Amino acid sequence: MALKVLFLTLVWAVVAVPVAVTAFLGGSREVELASHDVTVSPTREPWVTVHSGPVLPDVRLPSPQPLGVDITLGKTEASTTQELVDRYAFIASQPQGQVEIVRGAVVDMAVAAGLRGAVAGTLPVLVWVLVGRARRVELLRRTRTPGGLVVVSGVALAVLLVWQPWSGVPEELTDDERWEGLQEFVGDAVTVPDGVGAVQVRADVTTVQTRGLIQGAVDTYEQAQDWYDEARDAATDLADDLRQPEEDETVVVLVSDRHDNIGMDPVARAIADAGGATAVYDAGDDTSSGKSWEAFSLDSLDAAFSDLDRWSVTGNHDAGAFVPRYLAEKGWDVLDGEAVDGPGGARLLGVPDPRASSFTPDRSAVGASFDEIRQDLADDLCALDADDERVDTLLVHDANLGNAALARGCVDLVLGGHVHSRIGPEAYEGSNGERGVRFTTGTTGGAAYSIAVGSKPRREAMVTLLTYRDGAAVGLQWVTLQTTGDFTAGEYVELADVEIAEDPLSGVPAEPTEEEPQLGPEDAEPTT
Repeated sequence: MALKVLFLTLVWAVVAVPVAVTAFLGGSREVELASHDVTVSPTREPWVTVHSGPVLPDVRLPSPQPLGVDITLGKTEASTTQELVDRYAFIASQPQGQVEIVRGAVVDMAVAAGLRGAVAGTLPVLVWVLVGRARRVELLRRTRTPGGLVVVSGVALAVLLVWQPWSGVPEELTDDERWEGLQEFVGDAVTVPDGVGAVQVRADVTTVQTRGLIQGAVDTYEQAQDWYDEARDAATDLADDLRQPEEDETVVVLVSDRHDNIGMDPVARAIADAGGATAVYDAGDDTSSGKSWEAFSLDSLDAAFSDLDRWSVTGNHDAGAFVPRYLAEKGWDVLDGEAVDGPGGARLLGVPDPRASSFTPDRSAVGASFDEIRQDLADDLCALDADDERVDTLLVHDANLGNAALARGCVDLVLGGHVHSRIGPEAYEGSNGERGVRFTTGTTGGAAYSIAVGSKPRREAMVTLLTYRDGAAVGLQWVTLQTTGDFTAGEYVELADVEIAEDPLSGVPAEPTEEEPQLGPEDAEPTT
């Protein structure tokens, strides 16, 4: 019996392994990578090779695994070659999100190929068992007849046609298609950073003219990597300047208005770690236009905070289905009007911004108007409060969405971003006598415009640390990173100590009206 099991296992392996290997090496996946539609394919050669098209040269670097991968870039949204190359360099300076995408695609292909091989290997075993010994003897006898030989020959021919072993290995590169080290390719005018010293460039007559573009990309890469690496390292030293949580407290890091600046993600995470954060709020505008080519920004955000509890809302520059769907697939709790259990036992509610913006300051409603959403939010929050399910924190992109709820005293804390500057915290007393606080955090991406891709922030970048205790937000502390690379940590603010404002909300009736006043500079930053 043991010999029979061993034989059948060997038969299974002889079929399963070649089928799995063939399926894996012949497979491919379509993904969004580095602002492109991309095809990822495994290869036998231990290189990660990027095929960039007819204008820019192909590049490769050694694979950390015995097998390699080919990455073929497809269409992109970049308007100029220079913009495209600069974007490559900036993304390459913070590659972790893109590395995870490629790794995930390769793992998916390996799992699918393994399953296919396992199924293929099971078929001959099942046939062997089901046919039985007597029938196998009879079939073996028939293979010696002319008809049997024809059948066996046909099966063998079919296998050969599928396998095609004569296709062989692709020819080697010719003399005018050679791989050069990046330093050799760009020349002595540019010093290649250590991190990309292993990169090789395919140099031929069609790509020599792009040498200047590559030299500029190396410079952008080095500046971006050095600046953000130094900022991340400096952020780890902020612990002495930041209030540390007690055992019964939970800290949440609030980010907003990243606008594709992936360089700030490891910096924001370092600040979060220095402040003891175990969760993250994302108040939106992670992108500039909400398009799929900006998946690299969401990949980077997720890679930075993947091991924390994560909640998010979308901003006016994230309008459309792509951003919320993509973040939800990454495991983020994308808030959309339902109250949920938040950090530290707090009740949390959030909604997407009702407006849509792209690269221009124009905004348009994509459904209900801003005022309608604001009034509906107040109704929902007050209904929850009346049912003893009061929401502690309202997370929105623009804190003005919470004005009506604050006026009626139906929420304890309203958090937002949008204006790229810090406002508050401000305390207000609602018409029911309940107190609420509103706070607007600055731009985490250091964005002065709708897109913040570059070698350093265009203006001061900010993250905020929120402290929760016993199911309620009790304090906050903001941290800013100047364009000089210097950090400033604000004083920790106990929310209970924030004085009630002289009260622009006092004249707002408990029931919402069209005359409800706006609080704060909703349009203070016209380019956001």
